[in-house]
Amino acid sequence: MTEKDIERINELYKKSKTPEGLTTEERREQAALRSAFLESVRNNLKGQLDTIKIQQPDGTIVDLKKKHQEKYGN
Repeated sequence: MTEKDIERINELYKKSKTPEGLTTEERREQAALRSAFLESVRNNLKGQLDTIKIQQPDGTIVDLKKKHQEKYGN
């Protein structure tokens, strides 16, 4: 997702609030861009969560990604 894509999402949103609204093609474009944006956010969050490590009171470090994979096999 580029800055240009985000700007386009905002342009389409603003146009949707005007009396003329969006054309059918613009509505499709808006839906596709929103979907790509949400996928980007999800992937970013997953990447951040995959790097979390927790230090236990005894000093050991637990990698949550490995713990999750051991528990759920994903």
